[in-house]
Amino acid sequence: MDWREFAQGMASMARDLLAQPTVDATLERVTASATELVAGCDAAGILLVRGAEVQTLAPTEQLVRDLDRLQQRVGHGPCFDAAREAETERPFRIPDFTTALARWPGFVPEALERGVGSMMGFLLFTGDEEFGTLNLYSRRPGAFTEVSEDAAVMLASHAAVALSSARTHAQMEQAVATRHQIGEAMGILMSSLHLTEEQAFAALRRYSQENNVKLREVARQVCEEGGVPGRCHQHEAEPDGTGV
Repeated sequence: MDWREFAQGMASMARDLLAQPTVDATLERVTASATELVAGCDAAGILLVRGAEVQTLAPTEQLVRDLDRLQQRVGHGPCFDAAREAETERPFRIPDFTTALARWPGFVPEALERGVGSMMGFLLFTGDEEFGTLNLYSRRPGAFTEVSEDAAVMLASHAAVALSSARTHAQMEQAVATRHQIGEAMGILMSSLHLTEEQAFAALRRYSQENNVKLREVARQVCEEGGVPGRCHQHEAEPDGTGV
């Protein structure tokens, strides 16, 4: 693929990323684009690290998931190192896995058995106690060149922007859905307990605080059960005049 074809592919991918309906669909388009646009890339995936939790997202094939699990099991590996050093934002490229045994002795032998010849990794996004890397794999040693790395950097940059947009959109949709459910729960309380709007919201909030349950979860319970959770009934006749 020459640079004109690559540029056209990137433009098409950028449009597709912004058109994806969900975060998962956005990630799947990112990893699929890596195999389409980056020379030498046979498989791709995103490794998400949140505290001690590790998750594989949008793998193009089972190999990616297996390698992430392997790194988690042995406690080290190139993707883990890149994630742990995410603040540096440096991409990494391993031209030939046979030369990396000394650095990752628990990971490299099994990766070679699975047919990995070379790989690259790029910081994709960061957040509060959360970061991820876009990881590209080839079955051939020496498959990834500086040109491949430049192409992947451009892909990762576009992907990071699209992913941030998708996540923001998903958060907004969740906020709207939560607000709607809280309103529905308040309506149920107002009808069943003859409360005012303010009293109904106070009942939800009080139960949330006393039971250390998120307000949206309390609202969900009310909507599903058609009434208040048990302990809210204890406040119906309290003398503070709120009825909650």
